[in-house]
Amino acid sequence: MKTTLRHMFRKKLRDQTVVQYPEQKRVLRRENYRGVHRLNRDDQGRVACVACFMCETACPAHCIHIEGADSPWPDREKYPIRFDIDELRCIYCGMCEEACPVDAIELTPEYQLVGQSREEMIFDKEKLLMVFDRTKGEKPRKNPAITGY
Repeated sequence: MKTTLRHMFRKKLRDQTVVQYPEQKRVLRRENYRGVHRLNRDDQGRVACVACFMCETACPAHCIHIEGADSPWPDREKYPIRFDIDELRCIYCGMCEEACPVDAIELTPEYQLVGQSREEMIFDKEKLLMVFDRTKGEKPRKNPAITGY
């Protein structure tokens, strides 16, 4: 009873305003929030992935599937012809992001992940590149305790 009364009459320390969600969205998110994946492009507009399979190997949920092929460009050996992430199976741990040697895959601060069916939640290469085009202005913040940046 004492605990209940203490919490009931204590002044709220944080902002408890009601947000009408579809029309209004909260802008404040945690700095190291990990949301929807994106596949980055290089400075020439190509997919930055070199199909090294390190993210697929590092993923504890086994939700990343890559098929590589010989690259038509002279500056890399391979590139992904297929790059799929099952967003429903992913645990958003960030291991794929840490394992990537060229920073081709990143977790964005985007939190609206909606789909009508399971097939819509499997993001292929084109869908991941569309997420990059939508969020290229914002740089996802990596976990500062691990990476230092």
